[in-house]
Amino acid sequence: MPNDQPNKTDGIQALPGHQRELVLRVMPMPADANANGDIFGGWIMAQVDLAASVLPARISRGRVTTVAVNEFIFKQPVTVGDLLSFYAQVTRIGRTSITVHVDVEAERNPAAPEVVKVTQANLTFVAIDATGKPRPFGAAAAAA
Repeated sequence: MPNDQPNKTDGIQALPGHQRELVLRVMPMPADANANGDIFGGWIMAQVDLAASVLPARISRGRVTTVAVNEFIFKQPVTVGDLLSFYAQVTRIGRTSITVHVDVEAERNPAAPEVVKVTQANLTFVAIDATGKPRPFGAAAAAA
């Protein structure tokens, strides 16, 4: 079963009040796999980007955009049939930016279930206004 411990961070320094949170679950399909049956890294990166954007959008109460992928580590291959769980945690809030750490765990082999960490990443997002210009989060959002 997935590990739902709220602050399991593997050395990641979370902000006080910002716990590790399940933000996305998805099962890759055969169309997402290469000729060897492994899921494309780019597909996983796209899912991580979606998952990582959940908390910044909630905190900023508006549009955010990815401005940096600070770290992306593929720890294990992902295959068709793996159930992926994406856990996000805010690690930094600046005036206009938020950095988020994402852990991806795969639930494998229903006959003898196991959960393995397959990917970890750190991404930075910037809050933007209707014209696409950076905007400050403000005191209310920073305290959220």
